[in-house]
Amino acid sequence: MPVPLYQAKAEFFRTLGHPVRIRVLELLQDGPRPVRELLAAIEIEPSNLSQQLAVLRRTQLVTATREGNTVVYALSTPDVAELLRAARRILTELITDQGALLTELRAPGSDAGAGAGTTRTGNR
Repeated sequence: MPVPLYQAKAEFFRTLGHPVRIRVLELLQDGPRPVRELLAAIEIEPSNLSQQLAVLRRTQLVTATREGNTVVYALSTPDVAELLRAARRILTELITDQGALLTELRAPGSDAGAGAGTTRTGNR
């Protein structure tokens, strides 16, 4: 029985749910990189990076090619970079909206719509 699309999407986003994997994908947006460059940029243990790269390879988000003794990683498709750009746009919008709300909350007289019984320290 085939996996429902929503389940496949959930698995896909779970793959993206690790900061090291996201950082690797961000670094690869600029083009293929050898493992030593990824290690230098991310500054984690080689075994940890290896595990995260294995996950990305297994899910086919990255490709690996051997050049002599060096393994070079690349994004499997430009769509991965586009997905990261879309995430950045969404986060920027969310943060902007939160900033506007924060500005409104800090404005004098902004308590006009506050419910009874709320205090500055009581409800966070």
